[in-house]
Amino acid sequence: MFSIFPINGYLDQIDGFFCDGIHANLKSNKQKDLGFIYSDTLCEVEALFTNNTFKAAPLQHYALYPTNFKTNFVLINAKNANAMTGKKGIENIYKIFSSLNHKFTNPIMSSTGIIGNHLPINKIITSANTFDLSSKNGESLSHAIMTTDAYAKTSMYEVKLEDGSSFKIGAIAKGAGMINPNLATMLCFICTDACIPKEHMQEALQKASHTTFNAISVDGDTSTNDTVMLLSNQKSNSYNKEAFQEALHLVMNDIGMLMVSDGEGAKKSVAFEVINAINKEEAQRAAKALSNSLLVKTALFGEDPNFGRIASTIGASQIQCCEEKLIISYNDIVVFKKGEILFDVDIERQALEVLKTDQFKITCDIGLGNESFIAYGCDLGHKYIEINADYRT
Repeated sequence: MFSIFPINGYLDQIDGFFCDGIHANLKSNKQKDLGFIYSDTLCEVEALFTNNTFKAAPLQHYALYPTNFKTNFVLINAKNANAMTGKKGIENIYKIFSSLNHKFTNPIMSSTGIIGNHLPINKIITSANTFDLSSKNGESLSHAIMTTDAYAKTSMYEVKLEDGSSFKIGAIAKGAGMINPNLATMLCFICTDACIPKEHMQEALQKASHTTFNAISVDGDTSTNDTVMLLSNQKSNSYNKEAFQEALHLVMNDIGMLMVSDGEGAKKSVAFEVINAINKEEAQRAAKALSNSLLVKTALFGEDPNFGRIASTIGASQIQCCEEKLIISYNDIVVFKKGEILFDVDIERQALEVLKTDQFKITCDIGLGNESFIAYGCDLGHKYIEINADYRT
């Protein structure tokens, strides 16, 4: 038996972890743009990275470390992704770490921002050498890693076990655009003092990501820098596999929902539920197709309960389906049922009321099996175009 409790605050509440964010003149107007996570003991570390073939230099640098390496330091910069920068991009990371006043064990770099520019390493080195490693300022770190985010993204839980022991797990993240269900575009750093065995960490990350970070979509794009990192300093001497998995899922789901809600101008968060598909793969494929469809997203923005776009997207996903079995609902308002159009004036009014809310669910009952999947998405409107048209300026 175990209990899980949410905690307000940031990952600096976890014993042994320190963090902060400062202005290194990468962003304008003295906005914070460089941050760190430091542990006073070495951490076990595992990560998930983008499926984009063109992986950024920080991801390539990470891959050069030996299997089962430990670390005590993560350096994170915004405004510059250090992607498509060739060998020099990796060399610049080595130059930065070799020039820091503090010498860390297997330090990790993570970057986010514009693709195709080399890092301003002198600015980063000068500023990083002013870090106070005793600082516990998760709020500043959360702002330092933001790009087009409207707000910081954080989640924290404490797990209490039956034997009286406990551990904490928390995350800090950025992500609002280039979010696609293929490990969504993000930087997410998850810290814990749980005494989790190294061999459990990757498994736990992959299992939790399937229905969280791999089930969200803003715009259908996957970046070069996507990173989800799990750091464990083992300080609590407490661990339970089932409890940890549940707490990790809660943290990652919280962050994922915050990303969908912050989808670069998004006003609506939508759950696309596909039920009674013939197998799990097809349920997932159809749900993700709905969350990724530009026609569906723009209909949501216009608050148009056009079930035709929903049906068309399901058919285009190439799953096994037929009109005579399909049921489409907005929350509990059924608009199409097994070949029959229920979309009269009254039903359309009720469906419209659903679409006017900030959060709702669209359910598609395929009627051919027993498998289901939920993908999460948002609307897409004028603000998204404004943000991304001006991204480099």
